[in-house]
Amino acid sequence: MKWIPQDIETYLNAKEYVDTAVVPLLGVSVGAEMKQSAAGAEFITLLTGHLERQFTGRLLLLPPYTYLKSKNGENTISDLKDWEDSLTKGEFKHVFYITSDIEWRTREGELSGTVLWLPSIPLEHMNDSQKMAVVDSQVKQLLDLFTQKWHENE
Repeated sequence: MKWIPQDIETYLNAKEYVDTAVVPLLGVSVGAEMKQSAAGAEFITLLTGHLERQFTGRLLLLPPYTYLKSKNGENTISDLKDWEDSLTKGEFKHVFYITSDIEWRTREGELSGTVLWLPSIPLEHMNDSQKMAVVDSQVKQLLDLFTQKWHENE
């Protein structure tokens, strides 16, 4: 389910079945890293959208948490802990963060949710069908990770 009124209404009527929240993490850089930042955002946006379609009825895709990469510090972690508190009080058993920013590999232990880092695949020179094939391949790998986490907490 997406963060749109129609899907939220469906969620509210069936939230006992929707136990997983997905939060895309998008780092924004300006200057020399701007293009790489935009490529990462495109990849994660396509990936999480496809993931949501695969698990409609089981997860809610939240709007991306966007931050300045130059400020990726305590405020970002603090904000995400607030998100986690709100989501777990809202009855989500699982919170997944999906990012292509490698910096999260060193910070993932500071969050209760599961941080999934995927290296960004440059999509800019691909046509739409090529993009979807690449994203589909990545999502298939994530399906196993999600299933494993769900079974760990049963």
